[in-house]
Amino acid sequence: MNKKKSSKAGVPVIPELLAPAGNFEKLVTAIHYGADAVYMGGKQFSLRAKAGNFSEEKMAEAVVYAHKHGVKVYVTINILAHNRDFADLDSSLQALYKIGVDGLIIADPGIFSRAQKCVPRLAIHLSTQANVTNGESARFWLKHGASRLNLARELSLQEIREIRDMVTGELEIFVHGALCISYSGRCMLSNYMTGRDANQGSCAHPCRYSYRLIEEKRPGEYFPVEEDERGTYIFNSKDLCLLEGLPELVAAGVDSLKIEGRMKSIFYVGGVTRIYRAALDYLRDLPAEAWEDPSQINLPPLFREEIEKTGTRGTSENFFRQRPLETEMLYTGSRVSMRVEPVAVIRREGAAPLVEIRNVLESGCEIEYMLPGMECVLLTLQFMETEDGERIDRANPGNRVFLHTEPALSQGRLNGILRRNTAD
Repeated sequence: MNKKKSSKAGVPVIPELLAPAGNFEKLVTAIHYGADAVYMGGKQFSLRAKAGNFSEEKMAEAVVYAHKHGVKVYVTINILAHNRDFADLDSSLQALYKIGVDGLIIADPGIFSRAQKCVPRLAIHLSTQANVTNGESARFWLKHGASRLNLARELSLQEIREIRDMVTGELEIFVHGALCISYSGRCMLSNYMTGRDANQGSCAHPCRYSYRLIEEKRPGEYFPVEEDERGTYIFNSKDLCLLEGLPELVAAGVDSLKIEGRMKSIFYVGGVTRIYRAALDYLRDLPAEAWEDPSQINLPPLFREEIEKTGTRGTSENFFRQRPLETEMLYTGSRVSMRVEPVAVIRREGAAPLVEIRNVLESGCEIEYMLPGMECVLLTLQFMETEDGERIDRANPGNRVFLHTEPALSQGRLNGILRRNTAD
């Protein structure tokens, strides 16, 4: 596991890399690919109620696993609460304290206040849902007991720098993942359209829908809603990607860099965590003189090439350098076509590793093993073998098989991911 602090004089402290853990498998994947910390939700109080989430028993297991690997665990208690939500809150908070989580992610002032009284030794990280957009707001929350602030996603780099200069508490920034059409995620569209309250964790993601117009006296006739010829996904934001802004964020003194995606696949979680881990390690190893002007530090092109293989809607820097324009929307569909797809996850190491298949796999195809870091190992699949010793040339999702490849996958490690080019 990489250390947060730089070992070189003159090189800024490297921030924590905070990755999503929507379930236990995603937690394991994030840790395998280099997360310093993970965040997760329980069965209540989380803004991702449709994620796998964790029972109390499974969360205790997750904390043990993460701490064994030197990784911290933060738990989301980030709904905007109603009176009914407080009935079970104290017992849930006390259970989290006993489990040994490292911090709580909270947005609601009432939950914030209750947590301070109920579990005063647990660190409180203020959620982006609290909409901290200025230094005075940052001072207020830190004065009242927050140890970390996840700043609103509507801030520019300059505004982040200004807040950093005004406060000494920890600052956390979202650097990658889905963007909401609403201010820092406070959306009512899902509630109006489906009855599912986004601010209570049940967002139906209507910003990703394709919309048509119906004229009152012409039932059954659907007319396109278009700004121009691009399409009808009028609320569909591209995904945030601040990969190329990492040098300036590191130099600005940000303490934690957060990846969105508790409801995304393990391929997304592992792939994005892997790239940001490698990017931070690259920056850590730069000579001190490179940091005299962080704006001139450029990551090698391979980093951008790899991130484009993981994204779902194209990428945007959002407010980071300027206010977003219409080009930051994806009008033509709910997502872009994926260039690569996961095919298997290693469940037992060996020259012919035992893997769990995720997409149909046939002998003769070329696949890649994603090592931690930026390297991939290109392999040709010779054949597969079942756990009963039967040789097969085709495996389906959910199958567990031994992979016989050329070259042999001696570098494969438990929980590592194999992928393939979708054009193949």
